[in-house]
Amino acid sequence: MSDTSPSDSTWIPADFQIERPSAARIYDYYLGGYHNFEIDRNIGDKFVAVFPDLIVSAYVNRNYLRRVAEFIVDQGVNQFLDLGSGIPTAGNLHEIVRRHNPAARVVYVDLDPIAVAHSEAILTGDEQTAVILADLCDAETILNHPKVQGLLDFSQPVGLFAVAALHFVQEEERVLRALNVYREALVPGSYLAVSVWTFDDAPEETRTQYMEINKPMATPGKARSRDQVERYFEGFELVDPGLVHSPLWRPEGPDDLMLEDPGRSLTWAGVGRRVLPGQAISGT
Repeated sequence: MSDTSPSDSTWIPADFQIERPSAARIYDYYLGGYHNFEIDRNIGDKFVAVFPDLIVSAYVNRNYLRRVAEFIVDQGVNQFLDLGSGIPTAGNLHEIVRRHNPAARVVYVDLDPIAVAHSEAILTGDEQTAVILADLCDAETILNHPKVQGLLDFSQPVGLFAVAALHFVQEEERVLRALNVYREALVPGSYLAVSVWTFDDAPEETRTQYMEINKPMATPGKARSRDQVERYFEGFELVDPGLVHSPLWRPEGPDDLMLEDPGRSLTWAGVGRRVLPGQAISGT
């Protein structure tokens, strides 16, 4: 995969205006990328001052995505829709799944023009991937998009990813409605992978500080409780180990990040298999 250098500005869309910090660019900053601006880094540093584990948590989330992708492709799924995919970094979804199935197809979706522009640049000439600029809650628009229709066959199982994305939608009803639309488009044997920011393990003072820092964001985050995240899996059956803090989702060994204190990740994560009423889950 090709990339640009820190001094190369070709990854910035010509008409892009830097008005607010972006979650995608802050995440890129935490992961050591350079597709971010001073406004993103300043807010990112403020978040870390409140949550010192935030940078490590970003890597934990990235490792979770990799483990989930490997699990789902090993179940025989060869097509994926990645909502809120963010700015590409090493170990993108299409790279992970193609190590297991070279024929795997992936469509990335993001609302950040920087994320989409850079994705388009690195995916040039790759006929098995596509990227579209869209709000992940505009499910009908996304499902009917020509690029999605051209690459994904919804008569066959699909891996739907919403990793570190849904908490950037303020209105819970929008999330539930969108997930309902996606769910109805997925045939049994499809999978939904979710990880969501939570305050369940954070003290009240920390929550208050976070909300204050959060205000200038282009897409302000809103933490979800475990009960709220459980609702996202309606129509799916959670595969083992269920809904857990992200370090606990099928860890690879005792040296995994945050495994000794998984609540520090401040993230609920789980994978569900699409089932119909009365259908038993298998192969998990």
